[in-house]
Amino acid sequence: MRQWTSFAGIAITALLALFLVVPVLLSVYAGLTVNYARGFSAGFTLEWVRQVWELYADTVWRSLVVALLTLMLTLLIGVPGAYALVRNGGRFARAVEEIVTLPVAVPGLALALALILSYGGFGAFRQSTLFVVVGHVLFTLPFMMRSVIAVFDTIDWRTLDEGAASLGSPVWRRFIDVILPNVRPGIVAGALTVVTLSIGEFNLTWMMHTPMTKTLPVGLADAYASMRLEIASAYTIVFLIMVIPLLIGLQTIAGLTEKRTKS
Repeated sequence: MRQWTSFAGIAITALLALFLVVPVLLSVYAGLTVNYARGFSAGFTLEWVRQVWELYADTVWRSLVVALLTLMLTLLIGVPGAYALVRNGGRFARAVEEIVTLPVAVPGLALALALILSYGGFGAFRQSTLFVVVGHVLFTLPFMMRSVIAVFDTIDWRTLDEGAASLGSPVWRRFIDVILPNVRPGIVAGALTVVTLSIGEFNLTWMMHTPMTKTLPVGLADAYASMRLEIASAYTIVFLIMVIPLLIGLQTIAGLTEKRTKS
């Protein structure tokens, strides 16, 4: 019975993976064919990828900049914020945590509209990439804070903190030398989530962007709507080329961090 259950689990997992992978492979195939309707007989080409790069290279670099700025700000705000919430505790801390989590529950379009109504009057800010970054930070900050708080719940951080305090270490020094090394796995996991969400975020960005601040997902939607199928599919290839190595790198860092923490 146990063997049958294991086989069924493996089969279901393989089918789900196949269900997810096949559309991606077909999109890659369409982006490399001369004419998708004619299939293999039309031959293969990189011309569509070249055209996508010429038309939308700026969206690729802008997405990277937005993701990195978003990560930097969520680290600067989220990690100390998580430490402050855990350290103080109580109803106020729980209320603040719920408020920070609120942007995840609110639809991206609604959050973007609220930001436009609040800050749309500041012309230079509204038309800058920084405006998109602010939206991404609000959307991804809860994931960083939750990841760090989850690690705090698994370690005896109070004993470590009190031990450092008994040796005369100030709060800021205890945070840097004691707290940060012990919550590193949560920080890395949060960073992986933040970068992934920022690069792939569409709804919020579509509402907030201007013609000069398009990111990669917005450009991808434009390509799907206005270009021929092969060019739109080639855009998907460019997206995968950019995202997959980045995710593998972050996963590798997360694995190394976990091993170092265990050792």
